[in-house]
Amino acid sequence: LMDTSPAAAFSLSGLNESKENKNVIFAFSIQGYIFTLFLNLTIITTISLEKDLHQPMYIFLCNLCINGLYGTLGFYPKFLYDLLSDSQNFSYIGCLLQNFVILSYALCEFTNLTVMAFDRYVAICRPLHYHTIMTPVTAGKLLVFIWMVPCCSVVCSILLIVRLPFCGIHINAVYCKFVICSVIGCIYLSMATFVVYSYGKLISACRKSKEKQSKFMQTCLPHLISCMNYLFFSFLDAFSVKNIPQWFNSFTSVAFLIVPPIINPLIYGINLKFIRTRIFKCSKGG
Repeated sequence: LMDTSPAAAFSLSGLNESKENKNVIFAFSIQGYIFTLFLNLTIITTISLEKDLHQPMYIFLCNLCINGLYGTLGFYPKFLYDLLSDSQNFSYIGCLLQNFVILSYALCEFTNLTVMAFDRYVAICRPLHYHTIMTPVTAGKLLVFIWMVPCCSVVCSILLIVRLPFCGIHINAVYCKFVICSVIGCIYLSMATFVVYSYGKLISACRKSKEKQSKFMQTCLPHLISCMNYLFFSFLDAFSVKNIPQWFNSFTSVAFLIVPPIINPLIYGINLKFIRTRIFKCSKGG
């Protein structure tokens, strides 16, 4: 088929070489999904219930966890269903919807990390002006920015995609994966540039002050690890090697969806003392 109609169904072939191990993959996948839900909901609930954590830094962290749940919701349910099915088919509309969720999640992760970098830059480089700059109104506008830019960009990209003819109905992946448009790539590049610039300024500002170095290690290091973690698995998704097993390529293509939502709450839950103590407090019911 060289030109599929809008009503066409797509067939996913990313699991073809793993049919004999479907039950094992399902067992690990559902445990991973439950663990992801538990970790992110723990952080979200803790920040929501503790008024002391209603600050921009923690609000953006809460939003990062919400986005993690949003992204995994776009992948896990259909993936788990496919593992239990004999065929892995996807309707045209369903395919576009999954693309929207996964691409907007990916971009939202980046915009959220970019805003968090800006927040840490202001907190460390301009501490006296922090509360003047990062007001509740500003934090609200940044939250809108975090979601609006990805959603609008992905809608524009999908509108461009639907105008193109498809050269087949078979997709060699475990989820409905279309080519990411250049507009999304440009946003990725601009966000990455801003994050690198912010951390360059932060490192420069912290060199002469032990107090700032301590603050950087406590609040910025977890964020920097999250950025590197997300970028690493995003780049893995961009490269597919022909001479390695299909299951490995399938894993690398979804690693940016399943690894960051687990790593992020673990990093912040362990490294941020304020979050850690509140989690222990809530778990003890006090």
